[in-house]
Amino acid sequence: MAEFRLPANSRPVKGITHPPPAGAGAVRSFRIYRFAPDSGQNPRIDTFRLDAKSIGPMVLDALIQIKSVVDSSLTFRRSCREGICGSCAMNINGINRLACTTSMQDLSGEVRIYPLPHVPVVKDLVPDLTNFYAQYAAVKPWLQTHTAAPPDRERLQSKQEKIDRPAGCILCACCSTGCPSYWWNSERFLGPAALLAAYRWIIDSRDEASGERLDELNDPFRLYRCHTIMNCTDVCPKDLNPALAIAEIKKMLVERQG
Repeated sequence: MAEFRLPANSRPVKGITHPPPAGAGAVRSFRIYRFAPDSGQNPRIDTFRLDAKSIGPMVLDALIQIKSVVDSSLTFRRSCREGICGSCAMNINGINRLACTTSMQDLSGEVRIYPLPHVPVVKDLVPDLTNFYAQYAAVKPWLQTHTAAPPDRERLQSKQEKIDRPAGCILCACCSTGCPSYWWNSERFLGPAALLAAYRWIIDSRDEASGERLDELNDPFRLYRCHTIMNCTDVCPKDLNPALAIAEIKKMLVERQG
């Protein structure tokens, strides 16, 4: 009989409960994952109770308030606050999303905040995306050409090719870390984000390496670990469709063999 155990010091324990400020009216509670791998201690779940009227409109506002007023050691990434940089991707109430675009009004009751799932944690809500970025680089996400550029103009993109949507990926990693196939095969399966980037360059009419790109993806693991579960499309904060892009790549490979 198979027996599965969590790694040592990986099971979260009950952490600190921070009471609401004096005179608070309505209170919102936030249960937040805290973990410092170098400490040798188990992760803990801290509870922060804030005055609801003092919280900004987004989850990121609450995190900033907690860090500024309650516990300065809380660690998370953030930058643009506009859903553009992808830095504040995390798991909020069981769904991968951006803290800066997740409205407090859309969340009822207690708010549960964890780092993106199934990747190592640097600290608290900061995931280690080293492998994720390496896979993105592996698809060579830049224009590749074999012929010289026209001497009198730049290379023009064909109006028939539609790269705008695939090019809208902000590399937040919500899709890849929400994909069960990526959870179990993250060392060999490129994942939805990297494959979406590959598709964006394959269909670019200016790129002259589409054949080479398809050859590199024609692998049982790099591409075909995708089983069209659709989690990637469901959680994408930019409303992109990585699953469709992966299906299109598979279709191109079939057509080349026909």
